[in-house]
Amino acid sequence: MCGIVGYIGEKKAKPILINGLLRLEYRGYDSAGIATMENSGIRNIKNKGRVSELEKIDGIEKLEGTLGIGHTRWATHGKPSSTNSHPHLDNSEKFAVVHNGIIENYADLKEFLKSHKYHFLSETDTEVIPNLIHFYYESSKEKNEKRFMHAVTDACKMLKGSYALEILCSDFPKNMVVVRKDSPLVIGKGTGECYISSDIPAILSFTKDFYLLNDKEFAFIDKNNVTFYDENLNKIDKELKNITWDAGAAEKDGYPDFMLKEINEQPKSIRETIGSRLPEKSASVLPEIDLDKKFLQSINKIFIVACGTAMHAGMACKTTFESLCEIPVEVEAASEFRYRNPIINEKTLCLFITQSGETADTIAALKLAKAHNSKTIAISNVIGSSISREADYTLYTHAGPEIAVASTKAYTSQIVLLTILAINFAEKLGLNKEKLEELKKDILLLPTQLEEVLKNTDKIKAFAQKIYKEKDVFFIGRGVDHTVALEGSLKLKEISYIHSEAYPSGELKHGAIALIENGVTVVSVLTNRLLVEKSVSNIQEVVTRGAKTFIVTNQELNHDFDEVIRIPKTNILISPVLSVVPLQILAYYISKEKGLDVDKPRNLAKSVTVE
Repeated sequence: MCGIVGYIGEKKAKPILINGLLRLEYRGYDSAGIATMENSGIRNIKNKGRVSELEKIDGIEKLEGTLGIGHTRWATHGKPSSTNSHPHLDNSEKFAVVHNGIIENYADLKEFLKSHKYHFLSETDTEVIPNLIHFYYESSKEKNEKRFMHAVTDACKMLKGSYALEILCSDFPKNMVVVRKDSPLVIGKGTGECYISSDIPAILSFTKDFYLLNDKEFAFIDKNNVTFYDENLNKIDKELKNITWDAGAAEKDGYPDFMLKEINEQPKSIRETIGSRLPEKSASVLPEIDLDKKFLQSINKIFIVACGTAMHAGMACKTTFESLCEIPVEVEAASEFRYRNPIINEKTLCLFITQSGETADTIAALKLAKAHNSKTIAISNVIGSSISREADYTLYTHAGPEIAVASTKAYTSQIVLLTILAINFAEKLGLNKEKLEELKKDILLLPTQLEEVLKNTDKIKAFAQKIYKEKDVFFIGRGVDHTVALEGSLKLKEISYIHSEAYPSGELKHGAIALIENGVTVVSVLTNRLLVEKSVSNIQEVVTRGAKTFIVTNQELNHDFDEVIRIPKTNILISPVLSVVPLQILAYYISKEKGLDVDKPRNLAKSVTVE
């Protein structure tokens, strides 16, 4: 969940580190710190709170070093405090470390180190790492850079859990060592300088050329060169990849918040995701997926596995795969899937959805599926992310960097890409030809229809101003509309801290209606023309109990509800792409009315790289 940044070159490291940490704020954090290599040795400055508070600490402006590491921490072991903040030093202050992830056996390692006279200042799992490196460093007979590398690799062999590490050593003032296992880390290459980060957008303004580390790969870095090793210190070759994202995409471009910018970028992100995948009057084009008719006919189930908003995208597309491909589909939370011994084998196809490509539970679930000989497809927004290197196949949404913690454009892009994948499968199977042609036409209309929805937000903002002080909000819908209700409820919880629940409309009478009383707000999504009468009846049930009603629909309703937001008509299978947008906007304006930080909601992180 935390953010890592590093620099080695000719420039002062401090401004670059601070800039990188600010760009990583969207990941969520409660403390920040940097360490630079000065003439006198390692200088470590850190504190609880925001990066802006770190910049006020006495002495930080005097840092002159051209080599440094930085970190934003989201507390796991130990409360947010200056002492628990990163970077952490060993007892001799020879080594400085920043760490993303969790060391599961830190308590045992701490006892081992205590038995060798090491002491600890923090409550963190991370502090064992620099001391363990020091222990192996002092035990080594090497005298050159191999001493540094051997100490790091020996220490890492003792670590159980996940980690991305940047390590400084005062004996090597012109070098840095980095390593990753189950936590993201990239190295950006410039001319006479290198940039290190947990996220590409944090350093995208400095370079577009990146090395992507795989698990248990180590890098020994100076300003001109990066040498890569495996865990046994065998040298390995690594390809330098060019990332084509626009660095400006990670800026607000005049919007007050990243979330509002990203909501309004959805027409563009959908266009980019469709790209050349749906040519007119010909079959869909997915060259990344070479699964043929024979294989598709052999599978008896599709699992869609994800977390949070990505899981809601999967739920929205369950019916799409079943309707078009005639294959049963199950959707499951990755955190549950990986622990319940699911029935998967070579006749199961597993799809894994993650915006960042670094979601720990989703990656672990994918590894489980591969261990059971299932074919795996990853849906991600980040090229070169961890999941893309684990999956058999990867399809990328092209939403561009999503900075706000609460996902918006990634969700709608995931639905579109999953729908295109379902179309591709159905075409290979020779099924539902006429249905497919109509659906493809409707997908191509989505960007223009989204622009229409985004032009008409005044009524949504006005309704938000009426209800922002409420404590409870309910969301209802039937079928695919229920999946949108779930996502709308999640958005409201995430950024406004209002308690909300989502129910299938028909389930209200089975308990939840007991909570509906005078003045409570009920949000309803209604886009299925076959279920209009039944859905309206459910809405009337809450109206008679005094509820305020906010309806998102593309159907004709001859009823007097408090607010009706009309969206364009489209195929029911892709209606969530349009119907979710008013719910995103409602949550946004409620949060703004409450004076909250919509981009960085409390306790949440953008990339959940721990369980």
